[in-house]
Amino acid sequence: MLPGGGSGLGKSAYLLVGLAILLIWLFTGVYRVQTNEQGVVLRFGKWIETTEPGLNWHLPWPIEAVLTPSVTSVQQIDIGFQSTSSERTRTRRDVEEESLMLTGDQNIIDIDFTVQWKIADAGQYLFNIREPEQTVKIAAESAMREIVGRTDIQQALTEARGTVETEARTLLQVTLNDYEAGIEITDLALQDVQPPSAVIDAFNDVLRAQQDRDRARNEADRYRNDILPRARGEALRVVQGAEAYKERLENEAEGDAQRFLSVFNAYRQSPDVTRRRMYLETMQGVLSQTDKVILDGQAGAGGAVPYLPLNELRRVQNGNPSPGSAAGGSGN
Repeated sequence: MLPGGGSGLGKSAYLLVGLAILLIWLFTGVYRVQTNEQGVVLRFGKWIETTEPGLNWHLPWPIEAVLTPSVTSVQQIDIGFQSTSSERTRTRRDVEEESLMLTGDQNIIDIDFTVQWKIADAGQYLFNIREPEQTVKIAAESAMREIVGRTDIQQALTEARGTVETEARTLLQVTLNDYEAGIEITDLALQDVQPPSAVIDAFNDVLRAQQDRDRARNEADRYRNDILPRARGEALRVVQGAEAYKERLENEAEGDAQRFLSVFNAYRQSPDVTRRRMYLETMQGVLSQTDKVILDGQAGAGGAVPYLPLNELRRVQNGNPSPGSAAGGSGN
């Protein structure tokens, strides 16, 4: 190829040319991986490693080659419905074979949800699964059916929606990790949860009946919470009153017994004195509660008839003296 057939070149020149060609060939193995990419190095078509963003090198072609797929873009899959948009309108069509699911209490529910995902490991994504989008869709539908199958319909329609989303996302990620799909689920969101359209009216009637039942139950609970504490308080008051009455009777009985024993012991020591003291105490107790008039024994001497106006004396004792009242020399 050189002028004159290259007869003037020595072996060193051929060596330099060969080295230059070798260096150029080796330099073709340098490649750059962008920040939104991962490098997948192939050796004779077999995946051997995954490289991170930056300058990297691999054995030049035809020994090794590199693929640099984007791994930061988020993709979305709609399950249970299909949406189409035009310049002015956006329509949504329900796909019942995907959205109808059986709940834990043997009811049918219509669930539409979306799944957002991105590539986590480009090597696994490219070589471990076929049709990644279809794989994610089937796995997501299976995970959602399993979670809904453990949830009652009333909970799925109301307070358990967040729990269903979280558990379905976790189960889907575990399934894809088992597949070594190299996919990360970034979000799973329920779009529409309702009974099937064919039975929605009947379901609403049942729902209203359940609400009426719950309202009646709440009213009964309020009444119970009001009446029971008062009944318990009244019962406690009666019990405490009975205990106090019992304690008072016991104390009085013990006191009477002690008093009787003290009197009996005193009687055994001095019967005459004790009998006289008991007589005097008894008379004191009887006479202190009655009106008394004491007359001199000589008042009836001389044949005069004693006269005593008891009614007037009672008025005087009560603090209401009657003018003109008088007492005779003796009384009744």
